[in-house]
Amino acid sequence: MDKKLPQTPVESDAEASPSGLLERTLAVLELLAVHAHGLPLYEVADHLRIPRSATHRILNSLVEHGYVRQERQLGAYLLTAKLTSLAFTFLAASGITDFAQPILDRLAHQSGELVRLAMIDGRELIWVAKSQGSPFGLRYDPDMGQVGRLSCSASGHAWLSCLPEEEAIALVETQGYGARRDFGPRAPETRTALLKYLRVARKRGFAVTVQTYTPWMNACAAPVRSIATGEVTGTVVIAGPNVRLTEARMLELGSLLMEAARELSMAVSASPGLSARRESDRSSFFAGPGEA
Repeated sequence: MDKKLPQTPVESDAEASPSGLLERTLAVLELLAVHAHGLPLYEVADHLRIPRSATHRILNSLVEHGYVRQERQLGAYLLTAKLTSLAFTFLAASGITDFAQPILDRLAHQSGELVRLAMIDGRELIWVAKSQGSPFGLRYDPDMGQVGRLSCSASGHAWLSCLPEEEAIALVETQGYGARRDFGPRAPETRTALLKYLRVARKRGFAVTVQTYTPWMNACAAPVRSIATGEVTGTVVIAGPNVRLTEARMLELGSLLMEAARELSMAVSASPGLSARRESDRSSFFAGPGEA
């Protein structure tokens, strides 16, 4: 189910309200992305604090270009699959899925669980590829293309553990801590609690989380690095139900996980669409030549 929209004040807030057509359009897309069942026009407008007339024009334009559809006249607006199609077209063109998929498939088969690859884009981790290793029974298989919450995901911990602690905390505080009521019952909600996780992950070489991201689900993740610079460019994660993927089981899988991470590091470096990435540009896995 969609998460309940927070209450917003009636009066305008110049700092919170997006301004400019592009910024408003992106804000609409990002809002609809987290509401899979769609939102009516007035909720989009009120949540983003955009005039309803302007919201209507933006939504109409997005409908005309195929990025949004309306269920029925005066009904909710929903995202179409066009953005997803663009994203996967890019990934296919970059070559990363061709190089990474066999490695993910092997690790999924070895572990019997879901394996996912997340790549760093600026200050975020985005899941871009996966392989399901559980042929039956309980399966954990969330949507692709989501942005991971750094404070409580194994992928986030694997990345943050490779950064100076102050830089790691700054990234988390920019995104916000994942509250236990919204994520898992053991999600770290404070700087002190998070640093305990990161220090253990740093010492071990990979992160292990137990019901921090989703109730009854566990995960372990290792960093994927650029061969040229040593910078972390992404993470590989094994995730599954806690009744099967126990903490002891995750520790057993650690060597296979880290070996897959090393192979993925080489695969990323060999990816033809990404090989031209400038060494000086470490802000994004997706940045190509000349991009910021």
